[in-house]
Amino acid sequence: MRVQVVDHPLVAHKVSVLRDKNTPSSIFRQLTDELVTLLAYEATREVTTESVQVETPVATTIGTAIAKPTPLVVPILRAGLGMLEGMTRLVPTAEVGFLGMARNEETLDIITYADRVPNDLTGRQVFVLDPMLATGGTLAEAIKFIFDRGAESVTCICLIAAPEGVARLEEIHGNDDRVHIVLASLDEKLNEKSYIIPGLGDAGDRLYGVTPPIA
Repeated sequence: MRVQVVDHPLVAHKVSVLRDKNTPSSIFRQLTDELVTLLAYEATREVTTESVQVETPVATTIGTAIAKPTPLVVPILRAGLGMLEGMTRLVPTAEVGFLGMARNEETLDIITYADRVPNDLTGRQVFVLDPMLATGGTLAEAIKFIFDRGAESVTCICLIAAPEGVARLEEIHGNDDRVHIVLASLDEKLNEKSYIIPGLGDAGDRLYGVTPPIA
């Protein structure tokens, strides 16, 4: 498993604005979109390509195209949806699946509640989008889920991560070079409630606002 923290001043700047509790949802969504495109540039460095013949206005040449089967992008619902457009802007030919996974806040178990991922992922490069890598439970389950369907590789793009979550994935996938984790920031730690410190709060709530329960 490879872990890459993208070292770029624009990435660091955008993460700092995301952390600010006074940043409104509209700006949070915009910056998340921009940040994911920057991360995706690094995450797709090893995307599979093939040679193609191209007719320019003056000559014939050999160019490069993304090979088939095309990459699959899988946002983890709901917060991963806020990262989707930034990813598909960079790779518009990618297909999109959806995976709904949530952490039980009492038991910390991972529950899968939605599956819109192809049953056969043979030969596919899969890019998983999840803003927060906290305990690592959700991503560990998502990676297993995707490999069980035959994927060739899994690249996880996260905005921020805790060392504990990275360590958990290392424990499971440390010797597997098919797994790549791309981060904007590796934070300090988890607190007693398994929230990332300093973090940026609940990414879903920050993206979409807090929806009050239905009476």
